[in-house]
Amino acid sequence: MKRLFPFVLLMLLLPSAQAQVKKAKHIILIGCDGLGAYAIPQADMPHVKALMSDGAWTLKARSVLPSSSAVNWASMLMGTGPTMHGYTEWGSQTPEIPSIEQNRYRLFPSIFGVIREQRPHAKTAAVYSWPGIGYLIEKDAISTVVSANDNEDLCTEEAIRVIKAEKPMFMFIHFDEPDHTGHAAGHRTEAYYTKLTEVDARIGKIKQAISDAGIADQTILIVTSDHGGKDKGHGGKSLDEVEVPWIMHGVGVKKGTPLSSHIITYDMATTIAWILGIKPPQSWRGQAITEAFAK
Repeated sequence: MKRLFPFVLLMLLLPSAQAQVKKAKHIILIGCDGLGAYAIPQADMPHVKALMSDGAWTLKARSVLPSSSAVNWASMLMGTGPTMHGYTEWGSQTPEIPSIEQNRYRLFPSIFGVIREQRPHAKTAAVYSWPGIGYLIEKDAISTVVSANDNEDLCTEEAIRVIKAEKPMFMFIHFDEPDHTGHAAGHRTEAYYTKLTEVDARIGKIKQAISDAGIADQTILIVTSDHGGKDKGHGGKSLDEVEVPWIMHGVGVKKGTPLSSHIITYDMATTIAWILGIKPPQSWRGQAITEAFAK
């Protein structure tokens, strides 16, 4: 009987830990194009650093190769790498390798398509600055889609509007900075760090919108990137190009916790699915980063 007691106690505790995560009714994923993890410690980014101090984070997450945009945004949203989904280049609009699987939207299943299949009435949203994102998502599976056409201010305004009006269960917000500045002025430059202050202010506005919408106590906010950069480019194998931030904050997330998990960008979709209680497709290869959540 004494031997059974620890087992019974464990069984009682496990459901309560999962229930704590289940309180998250909204997930908002902010992707900042070209935000190298190397830059955050030195950057003037008070909102991002507040999320880190009150959340779970790592500056050692890695992109897939090549360390470029479309291939990594696809991997992040599709839960697997380019060998499976087929998008292999910076500006991929269609898979260069035939996708190993297609859903009813004739695309490799992303988190948006999987949510629509399993939660058909859930509200989802995608608001993006770089038009290239539009080729990587199942638009017909998403409740609200807004392309801001490289206008960062419009992207912010539309994201705020959607958060307040729709309160989506899952939302992806894509900002195209600091990538533009990285290409124009270079990474590790004064101009790049100045731009990060603007990026941080936009993230602060998104966080305020979550509060204004009355869903802060039900929301997980995630900040990450597709790649970093070196000199005026990216796509290579240096850590400046490959390492990206992974920052999670909100209901059920551990506070002030550096993550020790080895994270690759396609773990994102699987983690989001795990939080929402959604079964990932067999073709996904990501792992849920459960270390980030309180037990």
